Amino acid sequence: MMNPIWLRSFCTLVELGHFTRTAERLYMTQSGVSQHVRKLEEQLDTQLLLREGKKFSLTHAGRQLYQQGQAILQSLAQLEQGIKQDPPFAGEVRLMSPGSVGLKLYGELLELQCAHPELSLDYRFASNAGVESAIAAMEADIGLMTRQPELSEVQAEAIAEEPLLLVTPASQTSLSWEALLQLGFIDHPDGAHHAKLLLGANYPEFEHSDQLPNRGFSNQIGLILEPVSRGLGFSVLPAYAVEAFARQDKITAHRLPVAVSETIYLCRRRQAVLPRRVDSLSEAIKACLA
Repeated sequence: MMNPIWLRSFCTLVELGHFTRTAERLYMTQSGVSQHVRKLEEQLDTQLLLREGKKFSLTHAGRQLYQQGQAILQSLAQLEQGIKQDPPFAGEVRLMSPGSVGLKLYGELLELQCAHPELSLDYRFASNAGVESAIAAMEADIGLMTRQPELSEVQAEAIAEEPLLLVTPASQTSLSWEALLQLGFIDHPDGAHHAKLLLGANYPEFEHSDQLPNRGFSNQIGLILEPVSRGLGFSVLPAYAVEAFARQDKITAHRLPVAVSETIYLCRRRQAVLPRRVDSLSEAIKACLA
């Protein structure tokens, strides 16, 4: 493989046409410049310069090396400059989160992208396990989880608390245990877990979610409250998912006497060196959830 330092010395010599000026430009000795040219000739097994005292002219191989070598050196310079540049709001950031916090964040982060058009967001909704696996596999730069990660490759920082809310149809007046049993439960992928946390802390009668008559199920975060709004049952959801529901006049969100929240963790791969744009987005997420 051709040594780029030797190539730079050769191309600079051709540009300046003088060994002394080349040595001064490159902070070298004249003998050092001559040595680099000789090494190139030895490596390529061809003569590059026709030396005529203190002057020289290029051979055909020398002209060819200069023309193509200039392009190579320019490409290397651009590569170096591109790597050294690390703007805080330009480039792609891959982010994943569960649905509820995603409903809260996505619009806010799009506003950030509008303010910085060179920033590109790849935002995907996933379960806690999906977020954790993607970060460990370096398929996501950062992610949000509502539990501590279990994989050693993933580190987490607690940044916010999201309350769990009991959500009933707007017409529901009683929150007694008997009233909830009569109304029935609208389930979702985290329904049993959320019901255990919130109902278990507020209703002595609660033992497990199987006690609740099932009135429906949805795995789409934006649709879970649709049957609730039509009077078909109640559900337990994180606050951001409740706030994002369009038909607020058709539901009532209740904060029960014993408040229960899920901690939101900002996660990234342990010891990963990430570009500044990831740190910028992380700070924007913290500010939005504060």
